[in-house]
Amino acid sequence: MPQNMQIKASDKFAQTPTEDKAPRRMQITTLQALRSIYAEPAVRVIRKDIGCIDEHIGRFIELSPFMVMASADAAQRLDASPRGGKPGFVKILDAHTLLVPDSSGNNRLDTLENILAKPQLGLLFMIPGVEEMARVNGQAALSTDPALLDRFGGEQRRPKLVIQIKVQEAYLHCAKAVMRSHLWDQQAQVDRTALPSMGEMIKAQLNLNGPAESREEMLQRYLPTL
Repeated sequence: MPQNMQIKASDKFAQTPTEDKAPRRMQITTLQALRSIYAEPAVRVIRKDIGCIDEHIGRFIELSPFMVMASADAAQRLDASPRGGKPGFVKILDAHTLLVPDSSGNNRLDTLENILAKPQLGLLFMIPGVEEMARVNGQAALSTDPALLDRFGGEQRRPKLVIQIKVQEAYLHCAKAVMRSHLWDQQAQVDRTALPSMGEMIKAQLNLNGPAESREEMLQRYLPTL
């Protein structure tokens, strides 16, 4: 962050970390202590990782228009990046390989730089209206192989590169989190006016001068790159 950049914060969201007043004896620091407060997982939960893309996980990926990609850099700093497209935008090359197009973004390249430093990824696939999720973990590589890029020829824009993922873990995830959050329930949807526009929030966070970009202006700016 530039030295002359100031962040405004209300008292409620003060920048100074809150002092941890919890006694040390209440902190969980060992596996034995952690397991002592939880029941053992069911056998099918332990065995659910099938290590490859089968017909069920494959169908899930083919129907998914959205997933979250988790990565880490060499210093173990974590990042979670949303990825989206038409259902099936992630291609299944075979039972052990996925291809993710790198669509146009903000050019920070956080995930791509992380892959160069530490090529392990965690993927969480979601389907609107479906409460279960699919999870895939594996080793990633960045490729500009024309043969792989050609697999996205039907997309609106050809990606500059493809993230090729060698599947190491693959399993279905239960519906509890989505059920608790009522994520897909129409009545749970939040009106966009409950928050300022993205431009207004960034203007306040970065203490920028000039008018904030409106939502309509943002959408017009995004459209050519979607």
